[in-house]
This record gives sequence, structure tokens and C-alpha cells, in this order.
Amino acid sequence: MSESDPRGTRKVREGIAVSTKMDKTVVVAVVDRVRHPRYHKTMQRTRRLYAHDATNDVREGDRVRVAETRPLSKQKRWRVVEVIERAR
Repeated sequence: MSESDPRGTRKVREGIAVSTKMDKTVVVAVVDRVRHPRYHKTMQRTRRLYAHDATNDVREGDRVRVAETRPLSKQKRWRVVEVIERAR
């Protein structure tokens, strides 16, 4: 696959860990700024992504980077790449 091939690229998102109650799974809230098609007002849309955390080291409030991956369960399609900033 070449660099311009869309199949070779995985999506990467940044967000805040909002729930770590599951084993090896973290819920990450990703805020996306979108423009309303008619009113042209900038809005914030939040998506809650289920991400795989193999080491269980992410805590609530941490800023994390997640990457798209193969389906790991019914809802998990992302994995934690790194913890960018720890919660204070």
C-alpha cells in the first residue's frame, strides 16, 4: 500500500477518559468542532469511544490519544496509543 492509499491510514483521535470502570477498557470522550450547514455556527459534538487499554494504566480525567483498530468486542474499535497528560 502506498502513502496515498486510504486503506493504509488509521484514524487517530484525542480525548478525555471519562470512565475506567471496565477491565482493560476505557471510555474516551472525543470533542469534535463542526460547523452547522445552514446557520454556520460552530458547535461541539461529543462522541464516546470505547478503547482498549491493555495495561489498565489510564485514569479518569487523563488526556489520551486513541487509534482505530480491528473490532476487539461488540463496541470496542479503538485502542489507547499513549497518555498525553495525566489528570490533576
